[in-house]
Amino acid sequence: MVYRAAPTPDHQTAGRRLANLLERHARAAMREGHERITVNSDVDLRLRDVPLLNRRPDVALYRCLEDAHGERLRAEHALLVVEIVSHGSETQDTTDKLGEYAKAGIPHYWIVRLDRTGVSIIERYRLDSATMLYKHTGTFMKDELGETPLVANPIPVVVDWTELEF
Repeated sequence: MVYRAAPTPDHQTAGRRLANLLERHARAAMREGHERITVNSDVDLRLRDVPLLNRRPDVALYRCLEDAHGERLRAEHALLVVEIVSHGSETQDTTDKLGEYAKAGIPHYWIVRLDRTGVSIIERYRLDSATMLYKHTGTFMKDELGETPLVANPIPVVVDWTELEF
């Protein structure tokens, strides 16, 4: 059994706020005709059956599991997974999980970093289906100018930094 320390309150707050932001935009995307999708935080995600590999991303945006009560969330359902880097999780979040999520075929991966005021950096990656590796597609950094970046994929998202503050 591997001991996993509980996330800090700041980590949990950031995860909840990111999930809320994504959920609001997911609902808007569905009103515009996107397939049924949902957002969850700290949910079991099966990356493969043999050898068994489950992860619990901080936030996941995924296709709704139609008539699948009790069905396990699998990589093929996920559109985006988000990991928040904490003290001690740098290598796992930026290297190990980056490779595992890519190999599992998850189209988008975000690595999120915090400062004392909340979410301060969002690194975005998109899966290259030819190589099954993530390619860095950009980094958003909170700045004093108050710019609100726009993400187009997997759904349109406006990153309002004030929603991601502590």
